[in-house]
Amino acid sequence: MRIGEIAALVGVTPRAVRHYHQLGLLPEPVRRANGYRSYTVRDAVLLARIRRLTELGLGLDEVRDVLADDGGRELVEVLEELDDDLRRQEAVLHERRSRLAGLLAQARAGRLTAEGPVSPALAELFHDMAQASAGLPESPMAAKDREMLTLLETVAPAGAERERLMGAMRAMAEAPGAAARAHDVYVRLDALADASVSDPRVAEAAGALADLLPPEVVSGLGDDGGVPGDSALADVFFAEFSPAQEAVIRLALRLVRERAGAG
Repeated sequence: MRIGEIAALVGVTPRAVRHYHQLGLLPEPVRRANGYRSYTVRDAVLLARIRRLTELGLGLDEVRDVLADDGGRELVEVLEELDDDLRRQEAVLHERRSRLAGLLAQARAGRLTAEGPVSPALAELFHDMAQASAGLPESPMAAKDREMLTLLETVAPAGAERERLMGAMRAMAEAPGAAARAHDVYVRLDALADASVSDPRVAEAAGALADLLPPEVVSGLGDDGGVPGDSALADVFFAEFSPAQEAVIRLALRLVRERAGAG
């Protein structure tokens, strides 16, 4: 058989056959007097084995090791490793499909936000917040708040801590009059965008914000200003606010902690 014939028989390309020759996976066959390669059935069997191994997902270096192992032990080990790897990939794909299903549900319900994709719990919270504040003027601080909640959900430890934080945020949003009080705080903070930290409105806004924040929300935040104990994240967090706005947030968090301690 010539190279085109053996390639067609096994179901590979002549280019692949030449590549296997270059890598030493497939020995060079004898050549006829006219210079053409002459392949045998044995060559076709070996080429078919190479194809089957690569189709399983083995790399060419692994294929070389398998072919060099006459006892078959290398093949068993490689296939076991491949099976473990495929099992891990399957678990990852399952988790991704589960997340994708949640995003599709959000999209079909019209709940995808500009900050998304987010978890179904946070998407529902954003939706309820939007419904509660329908008809009110859009606030720059409200938009920042949604962005920071999205970031906080991403970096918060997965599991019970994240669920606790989302549960506390939901309880805060569902409290009677929460939407109106939140809008009032947003307006106060927006008004302090260019103010001095000594502005008397800072203390007033901090008090209003402290009245809005339940201790359950603050207890899961770090002492560095309301984010988990990560200085880099704290820098990112406060970089979004003016000095007066930052002073409001820090003072409000301190007030909530003091009230909780006094209680």
